[in-house]
Amino acid sequence: MLTTESVSHLFKSFNDKKIIVIGDVMVDSYIWGSVNRISPEAPVPVVEVEKREDRLGGAANVGLNIKALGAEPYLCSIIGKDHKGDDYMRLMAEQHLLPNGIVKSSERRTTTKFRVIGNNTQMLRVDEELTSPLSSEDLATLLNTIGLLIKNEDIDAIVFQDYDKGVIGKALISKVVGIARSRNIPVAVDPKKNNFLDFNDVDLFKPNLKEIKEGLNIEFDTRVIEEIENAVELLQQKLNAKAVLNTLSEKGMFIRWKNDNDTFSSKLIDAHYRNITDVSGAGDTVIGVASLCMACDTGMLDLAAISNLAGGLVCEEVGVVPIDKSKLQDEVISLLT
Repeated sequence: MLTTESVSHLFKSFNDKKIIVIGDVMVDSYIWGSVNRISPEAPVPVVEVEKREDRLGGAANVGLNIKALGAEPYLCSIIGKDHKGDDYMRLMAEQHLLPNGIVKSSERRTTTKFRVIGNNTQMLRVDEELTSPLSSEDLATLLNTIGLLIKNEDIDAIVFQDYDKGVIGKALISKVVGIARSRNIPVAVDPKKNNFLDFNDVDLFKPNLKEIKEGLNIEFDTRVIEEIENAVELLQQKLNAKAVLNTLSEKGMFIRWKNDNDTFSSKLIDAHYRNITDVSGAGDTVIGVASLCMACDTGMLDLAAISNLAGGLVCEEVGVVPIDKSKLQDEVISLLT
């Protein structure tokens, strides 16, 4: 059971953790403005631009959340040798994120998501990306980069943050999970469709309901908790995952985990009431918080409850933003102890 003292100790212990984040990094490019009229050219709103802003996105947002919680993230990914790649590296430097896990490739394009925000509401998104698998050369370079980090740093956990943009593939997963197992490093996964059933033998697997349905090619009634639990149990068996954390949007989360005595436990965790503004990046926050809790040997039920609070908190902000550590800690003490 969480107490004020145990929560304070947990949040302090985040500060000495080192987490590798593997996945599709990207630039989130925002155009902010106001809408006062409809275009005479087509029935669409006209956004009068007031400012532009670039932020780190995708797997990099997981890194930002881990950094915001006081730990050291090592982002491992491949970007393009292009203008947006330069922007990405500049943004990393501005956020004091270590660059030594990033590989630049002339064969890749730096993924960029352009969001147009009018009157604090997202009006349009335009994606610029290349989603083909990595070449054998790029894969070998990335694997070598990850291997060196694991060898030279005292890594406490590894996160796979998959956006189906091509960085993560079956060979990469297999080799990294094998290394992690040999060194007793816990592995957490935020999956997407393409590699869904390739993440075998991981410690924490975090899909949403849509991803479970697509990944297992099944249908079930998402309003019935027993059917959700059956789907999660099937997924856990297929992947041999120690825990599955199923995000349920406004309904909260469902977690099922394996105990030390080889029995299984499960729990539905209700969402807390929020003034939801923007759900962008909430999943990044959840996996970032969950991975740090896992690195600190937090019990799975407490891990899920804390992650649930964190995901809700960032939904109160416009755009993709990292978690506020002090605010999260205060809410955990207020609501969970």
